[in-house]
Amino acid sequence: MSKLYFRYAAMNAGKSTALLQVAHNYEERGMRVRLFTAALDDRTGTGVIGSRLGLQRSADTFGTDTEFRRAHLEASSAVACVLIDEAQFLTPAQVRQLHRMAHCEDIPVICYGLRSDFRGEAFPGAAMLLTLADDVEEMKSICACARKATMNLRFDAQGRRVTEGAQVEIGGNERYRAVCPACFYADDDDAQRAPGLFG
Repeated sequence: MSKLYFRYAAMNAGKSTALLQVAHNYEERGMRVRLFTAALDDRTGTGVIGSRLGLQRSADTFGTDTEFRRAHLEASSAVACVLIDEAQFLTPAQVRQLHRMAHCEDIPVICYGLRSDFRGEAFPGAAMLLTLADDVEEMKSICACARKATMNLRFDAQGRRVTEGAQVEIGGNERYRAVCPACFYADDDDAQRAPGLFG
């Protein structure tokens, strides 16, 4: 029986790299996969899954109006696996569609994404994945202080930490850093004393 999987981590943990490796493994064995990424994430181009290691691959995009059951049925009945990058941007309804697809259409669905935003609050899609996914796995990342990074910090153009604002703001290493909880809760004075982390 197929499952819905959620592989989550803080930023820069290799989620996209892992997804691309899974796609390669399926295809090397002659099986077809469907890849999706969020339409709003254009860091490497719209419809491109890009790894910080330099690997890239085109993918279908999803937005809030994407219907995953229909997208699968219209594409092909021979898809062996659905892989979704930036899964935190899924809506709760889409997560339920994917859960149904895994169990009623017997298609494994593997989602990769963030669990929480720069304020330490859950993305709605990630919260639903944590609720419905049959298999949840944390991928590891490291803070500049050498502890396990589980949180994300956002920075402005001057390198100052941002603590308020819209939940979604697309950016890479210039806007976000993965940190451990202790560094996440450090106040601004502590941040100034930790240039390796914040500067």
